[in-house]
Amino acid sequence: LQEKQYYTAYKQALQQGSCKNKVIRAMFAGPECVGKSSIMRVFTQQQLAIVENPTQIADQSDKMVYLKVYKIKDRTTYDVRQIWDNNVQQIVQKTHDTQINSQQIHIEPKSAVWSTDRHLSISNQHAIIQSTTVNQYDVASTTLTSPHADVLTVKSTEGNLSTEQGQQFFKYYYKALLNKTTDDSQYAKIWDFGGQSIYHVTHQPFLSGNSMYILVFNIEQNIHGRVVTRDGKQLNVTYLQSMQEWLTSIIGGNANQDKMTATVDNDTAKYSLPIVILVASHGDRITSEQDGMDRFIKFEQELRTAMPYYKNNIYSSRIIFNCNPQDDSDAIRDEREQCSLRLHEIMKSFVQSLPFMRHDIPVRWYIMATLLHTPLDSSDDRVVSSFINEIRDRRVHKVMTIQEIASLASDYGLYEGNNELIDMLSYLHDLGEVIFCRQADAHGIIVTDVDWLLRIFRAIIQLHECRSGSSNIQSEYDEASKTGKISTTYIDHVLGPYKLTDKIKKSIIQLMETYDILCTIKSDSDQDECHYFVPYLLRPEVEPFDMSQYHESDTLYIGYEHSAIPYIPDGIYYCLLSSCLKEWNNTKVELYYQCAKYFLIHDHYYIIIKKNKSHIALQYCYKRSDQSKIEQFVIDKVKKSLIAKEPHKVIQKKLSLIVDDRMPKFKSAACQFYVKCCKCQELVNLCHKVQSQENWMQCLNCHELFESQSIVDWIACKEDNKGVDKQSEKKLILNDYSVDGNKNNQTQSTKNTSDQDQASTNTANDISIAKLRQVLDNNYEGFSRYVPLDTILPILEREKILDDRDVTNIGNKQHEADRIELLFKFFYNHSSVTDFLIFCQLLQKQSKRATQEFGQKMEME
Repeated sequence: LQEKQYYTAYKQALQQGSCKNKVIRAMFAGPECVGKSSIMRVFTQQQLAIVENPTQIADQSDKMVYLKVYKIKDRTTYDVRQIWDNNVQQIVQKTHDTQINSQQIHIEPKSAVWSTDRHLSISNQHAIIQSTTVNQYDVASTTLTSPHADVLTVKSTEGNLSTEQGQQFFKYYYKALLNKTTDDSQYAKIWDFGGQSIYHVTHQPFLSGNSMYILVFNIEQNIHGRVVTRDGKQLNVTYLQSMQEWLTSIIGGNANQDKMTATVDNDTAKYSLPIVILVASHGDRITSEQDGMDRFIKFEQELRTAMPYYKNNIYSSRIIFNCNPQDDSDAIRDEREQCSLRLHEIMKSFVQSLPFMRHDIPVRWYIMATLLHTPLDSSDDRVVSSFINEIRDRRVHKVMTIQEIASLASDYGLYEGNNELIDMLSYLHDLGEVIFCRQADAHGIIVTDVDWLLRIFRAIIQLHECRSGSSNIQSEYDEASKTGKISTTYIDHVLGPYKLTDKIKKSIIQLMETYDILCTIKSDSDQDECHYFVPYLLRPEVEPFDMSQYHESDTLYIGYEHSAIPYIPDGIYYCLLSSCLKEWNNTKVELYYQCAKYFLIHDHYYIIIKKNKSHIALQYCYKRSDQSKIEQFVIDKVKKSLIAKEPHKVIQKKLSLIVDDRMPKFKSAACQFYVKCCKCQELVNLCHKVQSQENWMQCLNCHELFESQSIVDWIACKEDNKGVDKQSEKKLILNDYSVDGNKNNQTQSTKNTSDQDQASTNTANDISIAKLRQVLDNNYEGFSRYVPLDTILPILEREKILDDRDVTNIGNKQHEADRIELLFKFFYNHSSVTDFLIFCQLLQKQSKRATQEFGQKMEME
């Protein structure tokens, strides 16, 4: 009788049971060799190692991420599987007790469960699951379809509860239920990330706005000094730059703009998410407690000055750990314990206030977490462990699709629809249990073995010297170290020990492309051998190209105001290089550390893109010739190309779109052009150009007027040009389109439109970006009402106002209002005045009179 009562409770719990989230991930982060692993050992009450190697994706016998799960209440360590099991048992026990007390099964309305701020529906490029409304006791089915896959029928939860598979799970938990243990504790899943700069590219898939971070710095080092490795070698990056990389990766990639209120040490304040706790290491190197506090405060102040936007995310703990294993006196051990307790109390205060910890988690998610978790320890003597392992061996793979996860959940009575499945995978992703990427493939990609995935990433991006092997493999390694380009031959070689199938290898490449870890290069000749660009293979010690035989333009800078985005991280820069590689795809690309040179073969010149701290530096160059006719021909060709193609605007637009995608917190920031003041060397926004002089600027820093050669080289050549007028060219093309977006066969008369074209050109020269935004603000309601999206988008793409990525991003939005909003934001944040005027004229050529009048109204304004 008792077992039947618990089985009834178990079935009801699967339908309705949930409990508050009890687990959060806390990550140690910071520059390499600052003592993160040592602090983690002290914090989790472990013995310090005499020789502490840097955390690494080392040989295949080592772990990439050092992991511990501990109870927030008393810092005791736990196995996360035990936490999942306890949660399920408690929910079932509570349901059972309720049933006994009421003497009947009473199903209450479902409580609100955890939900992400992501869109829950899968777009037309991903698998689509359509649910049917059914009675909760009926056997129902849900159809999972994909534009690229056969229909998959996924059964609902209730239909499978009575199967042998469903009952096995009940038996898994029943024995423990008899113990009736209760535990409402909260837990932190501690990660120690590798700090070496080469690993930054692998962080993006694992970072989450629902995690907490402990950012470690070396109290002994100056924030502007270069990072020093364990063997004393100085790197080409300062501690400030390294901290900026970490903070931008942690905070910038989080779209959540919400704030939370937390009370720490009786001090109540508002914080932005995610929370970053600043702690210091190398306390054995300071001369006194006051010396340590002074150093800590100075480091914190300089970091806050350099990154003002992030100050609401950072909590300054003033904790300084002494983790020198040679110093093990009673006083030092007591000091370490006090530092650990202090950090523990700070974390506890934040955990109790985090919105993420107040979400209700359905019992089904905990059971799926048990299934998808890394294999259970073979030494587990419980009979049920073999049952779980048997399921994993048959049904759980290192790389899976959403369809496979849905089918697995359904077979064990754990499937309640696509929206909840997506939320469950997102929750497990936030905890670091799986990597869930919906964008990588039409079917979605789920990686169930996180450590294995990190090893795969390491095998490709951490280039070791090839000491032996065929001459062909030797040449592949040499090419990769010098150019950052790798071939499928190289990938097959470095991944050989993992024995991956072609399907899994393809999924890994798709995942790495989605997170911009690598970029596919189309070969000009070899159709079989695919090549990839991996920017993080580029070595800083390799000398860049020799420019002695080239004419170089002055430098034009692209970036953001310091108050908006004070630092462009390496990850964004390398994404930009990959995007430009796709734009000018050819084999004549030279790639170096934080510098790339693209050859525009039909225009006879190069574009150089450099990382310059918080800005991107642009130059163009062409080779000098002893023959004056040839050199003049090249100069004319370069000038016409700059006017017609405006490569600086192409790069600006790409950078802006990448920042919007990878750093959603800064979507409202405007990407702008800058030139360097010849007096004080500070960068000056082009908006401070002196109106009456075409190449004069006024510096806001030193207040000096100066002439800018950058404007002459990049901007003024267009104004001086008497030949090609890009605006007129586009107007002629525009007039070739009818109201339905198709080209007219009739040739339009240039004479009939010349006055209109000239007026539009003059308008484009006079209107500022600020005025454009004012026009859009005034016409926001009309934009959503009158713009015919389906007709306009193809023409905007043909006119190269939008690129294929813009169109895809807009098309992926499920609702019409969201698509219109995204197009509006494009013109507001990324469009030139010229392109906006063309857009207005496109509206005037549509069939509906209201749309024509709206386009005319915006153009006149």
